[in-house]
Amino acid sequence: MATFFGEVLSVYSRAVDEDEEELDENEEDEEIHRELEEKRQVHLQWSPEVSESLKSGNKMPCSDFILAVGHNAARFLSVYVLTSENWDAVGHASVWNERSRAGAGTSSEESACVFYRRKDDPSVVICQVTCYVAEDQLFQWTEKVFDCLEHRQLNVTVLSDCSVAEYKTADYLCSSSAPFLRSLHTAAFTAQPVCQSLEQPNIVTGLPAAVLNHCEVHRIATVVYQCYSDVTGPDSVSMETFKPALTKLGKSIQSDPSPSTDVLRKFVRSTNIQSNLYI
Repeated sequence: MATFFGEVLSVYSRAVDEDEEELDENEEDEEIHRELEEKRQVHLQWSPEVSESLKSGNKMPCSDFILAVGHNAARFLSVYVLTSENWDAVGHASVWNERSRAGAGTSSEESACVFYRRKDDPSVVICQVTCYVAEDQLFQWTEKVFDCLEHRQLNVTVLSDCSVAEYKTADYLCSSSAPFLRSLHTAAFTAQPVCQSLEQPNIVTGLPAAVLNHCEVHRIATVVYQCYSDVTGPDSVSMETFKPALTKLGKSIQSDPSPSTDVLRKFVRSTNIQSNLYI
């Protein structure tokens, strides 16, 4: 470059170096993105018997799959069904996200997503989910789980928790009578639900919605029973609301009609009123 006085100066250009820096930054961003995607993968871990069967190309025989999503739904099954010694834990799912820190090495005892199978009828499978499954993990959770199950003559029942604050209705008395059940089902579900259908504009979200959509596409008979409760924590009244849902399962699920107080105390957390002025 020439100055006004005719002096030629050498100009140092950073164009090439800036391009190299941008490439390095892009590669680092891509690497971080890949690591994050890998970390957010849903991992299924099965018992040795189930793993060997799946590796051989055989899917788990399953006539009834009962999925409980939420603390009341999951603890309902713990109190009324899983207290008997007729169930084996056969697997669990590990989910890592912003609200759930379960890694791939999590054991079934520590997992918030556990699969059980009846000892005398292995075609009946229960899954309890109390962890948060993020939006980007819903599809892969559903695909991976149902890819392990035999779809022939499969019936799916989903029990789900929901706050009554999310229930939209013009009738205030209806929402004030919580807890109560509402249902949604696929076109392949031909039985009569145990409660009335979920009214518009209410919707099902999260994992129950992902399962319902998957089963609708694959023509699997599925019904979702959503319990609207006005209690934030697990309570016995909300849990009992799910009891009619088991009547349609017939002999597939043998429930305990009157669980002991000790069992209820183990799974139900009492909620204290912290704002009481007399405390």
